[in-house]
Amino acid sequence: MKRAVYFFCTNSDIDPVARNVFNAVSEMYPLCKTDILIDAQPVLSLTDEMGNEFYFVRTNKVVCHDYRRYLPTMNQYFADFDFSGLITWHEGENAPDRILSVHTTGDVNSGYFGNANSHCMHNLLWVLEANRTVGDLDDFRITTEGTHWSGMVYNGGSPYLITEFPVPLVDIEIGSTHESWTNERAAEVIAKSLTGVFQDTGKIIKNILCVGGVHFEPSFSQAVFASWDEYAFGISHILPNHWLVTGQYEGDQGLIRYRKCIESICDGIEGIVHHDNLKGVYKQQLRLLGTELKIPVFKHQWLSRPREIPWSD
Repeated sequence: MKRAVYFFCTNSDIDPVARNVFNAVSEMYPLCKTDILIDAQPVLSLTDEMGNEFYFVRTNKVVCHDYRRYLPTMNQYFADFDFSGLITWHEGENAPDRILSVHTTGDVNSGYFGNANSHCMHNLLWVLEANRTVGDLDDFRITTEGTHWSGMVYNGGSPYLITEFPVPLVDIEIGSTHESWTNERAAEVIAKSLTGVFQDTGKIIKNILCVGGVHFEPSFSQAVFASWDEYAFGISHILPNHWLVTGQYEGDQGLIRYRKCIESICDGIEGIVHHDNLKGVYKQQLRLLGTELKIPVFKHQWLSRPREIPWSD
């Protein structure tokens, strides 16, 4: 039996997505009230046919926007869970539209990374794609994003707080315009997919750390759905190029931060992939890590030729 918890800021004046998804969950599943109260609202639960438990938490604010207040409660009730997700919206000046995106939690600049579970993230992304395909959502696409934490933008607290919640946490978002945020089918696809995070796809997961490229790096997003023989890539933390520069990952401190990132990935990694446009000084750091860990370091073009990657096993 495994357990997952999902957080929804149901104040539509703050979050234009979460309430719609929560309502879709409520209509889709026979939820039960628990004895847990958060923001004066009972946490709801669901048990699937395999005995896995799912908890749905309504909050007045987006939890990462006030992490100092929510973190003690999160740890009180959910610290021993297997997976967690924050359902929210995505926007940005150059953000793509009509997307359902998933990203891990961390602040690349300062080197604080939340725990990440590549296997659960793989399951979630694959079930999102399956439900998108059958859910009349052809104009949307499933994508990953660079690892980040919105608490940095909304003054949710110091980035060290990210590591204080031990459960792997991802943001699950709809982006990036009002038309997409209010799309009922998009909300339904996410709602239907939340209970699929423990549904094994039958693939053997090859965990990799993704480094370089842009925030919505297509080579990494496309690799999420690649498979060969009985294998598939396990993608979790993605470290975009611009944060490597501002975080000074070219020096000794960068190696320390890379190691912390790798340590936060459940079951470790079996390879490091970098965007080919990454500057040489950053590639050299990754080669040092590859030698240290005895794993391959390869450029992103190899993601389309996974059988040629010299896996250590």
